Amino acid sequence: MPIPANDPTKKTWLPVPENSDFPIQNIPFGVFLTRDDIITIGTRIGDHAIDLGALHQLGYFKDIPLTDDIFLQDTLNDFISDGQKTWRAVRNRISEIFEVSNEELKNREDHKEVVLFSMDEIEMQLPVQIGDYTDFYSSKEHATNVGTMFRDPDNALLPNWLHLPVGYHGRSSTIIPSGTPVRRPKGQTSPKENGKPGFGPSKLVDFELEMAFITTDANALGEPIPVNEAEDYIFGMVLFNDWSARDIQKWEYVPLGPFLAKSFASSISPWIVTLDALEPYRTESPKQNPEPLPYLKLSGNHSFDIQLEVDIKTEASSTTVSKSNFKYMYWTMAQQLAHHTINGCKVNSGDMMGSGTISGPNPDSLGSMLELSWAGKNPVTLNDGSQRTFIEDNDTVILRGFCKNSNYRIGFGEVSTKLLPSLGS
Repeated sequence: MPIPANDPTKKTWLPVPENSDFPIQNIPFGVFLTRDDIITIGTRIGDHAIDLGALHQLGYFKDIPLTDDIFLQDTLNDFISDGQKTWRAVRNRISEIFEVSNEELKNREDHKEVVLFSMDEIEMQLPVQIGDYTDFYSSKEHATNVGTMFRDPDNALLPNWLHLPVGYHGRSSTIIPSGTPVRRPKGQTSPKENGKPGFGPSKLVDFELEMAFITTDANALGEPIPVNEAEDYIFGMVLFNDWSARDIQKWEYVPLGPFLAKSFASSISPWIVTLDALEPYRTESPKQNPEPLPYLKLSGNHSFDIQLEVDIKTEASSTTVSKSNFKYMYWTMAQQLAHHTINGCKVNSGDMMGSGTISGPNPDSLGSMLELSWAGKNPVTLNDGSQRTFIEDNDTVILRGFCKNSNYRIGFGEVSTKLLPSLGS
């Protein structure tokens, strides 16, 4: 059934700059602090943030069964818990209100005064309270590159990799919104000649180009989610920079996997773009060989053509160091969620699942400095003439993502994070 909000011919009475990530066909969801120091749930069209709490109080959602305070909260968790039927109804209604020929709000200056904000009048917040965070390792190109660097190039992928979406449980307390700086972490590193491990600030801080999806309350404890139903429980997606300290990681990860090298910070873009908005950009995934087990087997298109970019910004200039695409992911979101719950693991509203580093087949489509510099052997030259093998203090890493077809562009904005020196260094 067509989704009215996705109508490619629809125009809005709000001004939308050319090539904006946020046309009326997007309608993402987020949380922001208003000019009056009130936290509210909202959406965005063009360069205007829209206060959904004020819209609801003024009666614009009267035909949708919503609680009075659903948009007056500091997270989207309760709204996400209401499920896909509610998300779709609200998004379609917002699209209707701001459609160019609809005059319900268009001619109400008193209402627009409390509903509309320019983007420089607000401060974006973390959109959900993240109870649990899982990070996957689902790019075949990335896993092959890492395996080639640190193991046997002829056996780069471990035996399980082609049979299941590998993942680990991460730390939700250090997931931060775009604009929040990160401190260079300290930790232990591999022993030197004296046999004692080193200790101090990481010298190999890296970005990881990822995306993440946000779930609703999906299942009861003990009940797996069928792979063909999994997307019904995915609210939407964000850009995700899963910071890494490669030297700390190398020493600590055996035998239980990532720990301090990954838990110091992960940055997300503040607007959650719904799967409904991404529907026109569905595309096929890479062919899976061997064929997955029945509980992971899918037919149809379950990936999305999302173009991704990474910039490293210094005080002097900004350089695009990677251009990749979400469609390169070997394991889909539906397969990740189905596998996550096949043992009966319960998934809640606001849980976040990271894709794992997204690397493509070309040298400029690699999703980390580890790959771009090939473990430091091939420095990357920036536009200001400086070189990088990994991220240096006071560098800012910026991730962007968008979908584009002949009708319109849907984007995620950006996630921008500055790396600060380690405390005491």
